[in-house]
Amino acid sequence: MNMHLQISPKVQKALDEGRPVIALESTIISHGMPYPQNVETALLCERTARENGAEPATIAVIGGKLCAGLTEEQIEYLGKAGTSVAKASRRDLPVLVARGADGATTVAATMIIAAMAGIRVFATGGVGGVHRGAETTMDISADMDELANTPVAVVCAGAKSILDLGLTLEYLETKGVPVVGFGTDELPAFYTRESGFSVDYRMDKPEEVAAAIRAQREMGYHGGMLITNPIPEEYSMDKSRIDAAIEQALREADEQGVKGKKITPFLLARIKDLTGGDSLASNIQLVLNNVRLASKIAAAL
Repeated sequence: MNMHLQISPKVQKALDEGRPVIALESTIISHGMPYPQNVETALLCERTARENGAEPATIAVIGGKLCAGLTEEQIEYLGKAGTSVAKASRRDLPVLVARGADGATTVAATMIIAAMAGIRVFATGGVGGVHRGAETTMDISADMDELANTPVAVVCAGAKSILDLGLTLEYLETKGVPVVGFGTDELPAFYTRESGFSVDYRMDKPEEVAAAIRAQREMGYHGGMLITNPIPEEYSMDKSRIDAAIEQALREADEQGVKGKKITPFLLARIKDLTGGDSLASNIQLVLNNVRLASKIAAAL
């Protein structure tokens, strides 16, 4: 076992017994939502996983340890500390470990630690991707390359609608990452069920997704798979309304010079304000929906 990896007793027991385990990220706790909704949502995600037959492994870096499975106290700490905790992607893990520091893991970092622990399915809200204007800024999330290189299947509500969705799909195709639409032929766009872009494959049953993941592993592929799961209809936001909020938030980010790893938290916070909090409610529901699906896929595996 990796000397820097720390698997919680509950997660280790589930792995030893061959029971389904799913990974959950921690950036959504520290950077994705305000306190106390962030902690409430994280604990609700864990409870939802267990209700659907899977043991949850919320992942973070605590005291320089790569933790697969957190206590309620650790989740509370991340929620209260908020953005003062480092937002940790692939490049950050070695430094955080060396310094004995804390970090809330992005999709990329969560995938890395999940793979170390032997966890093959991961539920999140939305993945990072190619940002708008990337043809000049080269702003492309590390999530993209991680999906191409790390053997973890990621269940999400599509790429965040603040991104350039067309270029994100093109990048994933270039990297050889299968993009699956669960019950849909269209790429979901996080807050909304439609984007105007097609997925590579439609699958309608968790067992069908599990079979594709199993085949990928048996063939020796070293990358992952992106399973896009539309937000439930009753929580989907009006596309024109959310698009208008995104455009305004993007303008404000440009005017204020917000860039790099700060851009996504800034945009999500502004969109929440511009939609009167409706985007936060949608965000919580889509994450829970993804946890339910990921648990069923893990059980089928």
